[in-house]
Amino acid sequence: MKVVVLGAGVVGVATAWFLARGGATVVVVDRQPGAGLETSFANGGQISANHTTPWATPATPWKAFKWLGRADAPLLFHLRLDPALASWLVRFLANCTASRMRTNTERALRLAVYSRQQLAAVRAATGIAYDQLIRGILHIFRNPKDYAEALPLVELMNRLGCRREVIDADACVALEPALAAARPHLVGGIFSPDDESGDAHAFTVGLAEACAAEGVTFQYGTTIERLVRAGQAVTAVETAAGTITADAFVVACGSYSPLLLQPLGIRLPVYPAKGYSVTIPVAAEGLAPVVSLIDDEFKMVYSRLGERLRIAGTAEFAGYDTTVWPKRAMFLREKAMELFPRCGDPGAAEFWAGLRPSTPDGVPVMGATPLSGLFLNTGHGTLGWTMACGAGRVVADVILGQTPEIALDGFGSERFR
Repeated sequence: MKVVVLGAGVVGVATAWFLARGGATVVVVDRQPGAGLETSFANGGQISANHTTPWATPATPWKAFKWLGRADAPLLFHLRLDPALASWLVRFLANCTASRMRTNTERALRLAVYSRQQLAAVRAATGIAYDQLIRGILHIFRNPKDYAEALPLVELMNRLGCRREVIDADACVALEPALAAARPHLVGGIFSPDDESGDAHAFTVGLAEACAAEGVTFQYGTTIERLVRAGQAVTAVETAAGTITADAFVVACGSYSPLLLQPLGIRLPVYPAKGYSVTIPVAAEGLAPVVSLIDDEFKMVYSRLGERLRIAGTAEFAGYDTTVWPKRAMFLREKAMELFPRCGDPGAAEFWAGLRPSTPDGVPVMGATPLSGLFLNTGHGTLGWTMACGAGRVVADVILGQTPEIALDGFGSERFR
């Protein structure tokens, strides 16, 4: 069986890996000159299976309203005529109920926990080094009200099979001594000991090399023009370098997936949410955190990647604009230096922005489509790194006629019809 994977981000490359290991002949096509150069390039670095609560919660609309007009808002909407965003927001608001949040959390968690297991298996099989740390993720709180509101979610996640521990401020500092200066402002934290962190780009590049050793062909620097439909089947993909025929095609183009699918009559509510990151060289041991962190007040994450500290956050709905807005990027750096004033040299910071492919319910879209030979693996939002190996495995299983090891109800595109 010949399969073409469209997209060489962490999700697409993971899909190619499992397809090749399953015996398929695989071609990966991407417009970039290498693997993992878009959304997978400089994300927050967290493999956060225990933090899969979607953006769509009962509290989100009120918080978004309070943030209106703030340039540093964690969630920022650029008001303009955008029918795709308007449609996405209607669906998003429909998911901001307690019952929908529970359902969507369960679905995302099912995949994320499975993906963490598959990542460990890939790591064992390949020996890829990507500055990985298996020290858990600590979610810190400064606001007592926000802390109290988060505790029921801990109970929910634990009932769903997670390990999340509620700890006091002193225990937060004991886990991560770099928080000592912030101790007077902390009210407590939630620790997820089983979560991980690591460099998604380094992993993607390493896995692409492992795929090549398995016989996968990569066509980099190749623009994808359109999928070719014949009746109720997709039979080829046209690229700037020519037409490729195959038995199956996997759309793993992140935020750009809907643009490729729309001419086929498939309307997918995946919208780009721009996120920012800052990478600071670490100055000396003990001054920058080692445990991966989530700062609840500013909705920022911190991951130690070797001798670098990665800081990421914000969600900006501005279409397909990847411009780094200096004010928002500087805000991340400023807050990082407030929390860890001696973590490194802020003057050497590197800034980046990428597009997260977000669904209204916070659950990715995976599996078969109404068109024969066409499969989806997109819409992972902020959890693409977390879910990549699990998503790659289950989509490969579906294509190869194997029964996936987790239930796929709730992940198909049919839920949006």
